[in-house]
Amino acid sequence: MSVAVNTKTSSERPKVALIAGPTASGKSAIALALAKLCPVTIINADASQVYRDLRILSARPTAEEEAECPHRLFGHIDGALACSAAAWAEDAKEAIEDSVNDGRLPVLVGGTGLYIRTLLDGIAPVPEIAPEIRQKVRRLDVSAAYEALSEEDPEAATRLSPSDTTRIARALEVVRSTGRPLKDWQAERVGGIGDAINLIPLILLPPRDWLGERCDRRFEAMLERGSIDEVRVLLTRQLDPALPVMRAIGVREIAAMIVGVESLESTKVHTKIATRQFAKRQYTWFRNQSPPAWIREDGEISNENINNLVIKLRNMALT
Repeated sequence: MSVAVNTKTSSERPKVALIAGPTASGKSAIALALAKLCPVTIINADASQVYRDLRILSARPTAEEEAECPHRLFGHIDGALACSAAAWAEDAKEAIEDSVNDGRLPVLVGGTGLYIRTLLDGIAPVPEIAPEIRQKVRRLDVSAAYEALSEEDPEAATRLSPSDTTRIARALEVVRSTGRPLKDWQAERVGGIGDAINLIPLILLPPRDWLGERCDRRFEAMLERGSIDEVRVLLTRQLDPALPVMRAIGVREIAAMIVGVESLESTKVHTKIATRQFAKRQYTWFRNQSPPAWIREDGEISNENINNLVIKLRNMALT
């Protein structure tokens, strides 16, 4: 989808629906219900569901659900690779354009705020980091890197926790490689499609207790559907533990059980806690970071509620 120059009026811009919110909040159910009312393409916007290795543990749609309407960007990346927000955004632009050309409503579905923000707002055009600078920075321990950052980019140092290894290293390598603070680069955004589409956003923020119970029940269902075998197969690949697929919620917990370090019951407890904490972070992000004008649904996602929401989305798509 070209976003270089936008000369279309608002009524001429393609409509794109967005169903977002924390994990287990009912996003996929709403998208599939919408597919029964109008032609749609469901486009994944979840950072774990891009990996083909994790259909069960990432709560990807089942093969039967995917057969109900076109699905894009689900399980399309091998776990040996790391998918960035920028790479996903480029794939999403293509999927949106294909959907529009096919006469279908593109429906972005997911809970990865960084993916959604990158697609709509674009990314900072930071040049490639000089390899020798990156190597030197990454060899520093976090305390030394933070001290250096405090001297070379004091504003960034005040924003970051002294123990945030990843962000400290990123800010330090950027200022050393480009001569400009990371915040300066982040003020320049390129490649976003927010002004080239008519977005129909729906943010799900159901009651926290209800959401937590949903997370627990879903993990129990994942165990019954074969998530342990899914992780066992993943472990045979001997991938780098730092890869995103290996850091997905449930992988490390189940892996510990497979090698005999944890029991099934402790694995359940730890994974449910991790899932609830993740859902809480997502909930907070979408409540505070999504624009106030975006439609928010704060009720439990019942069948009646789903019907009302999909009718609202369909009507907005057709007007």
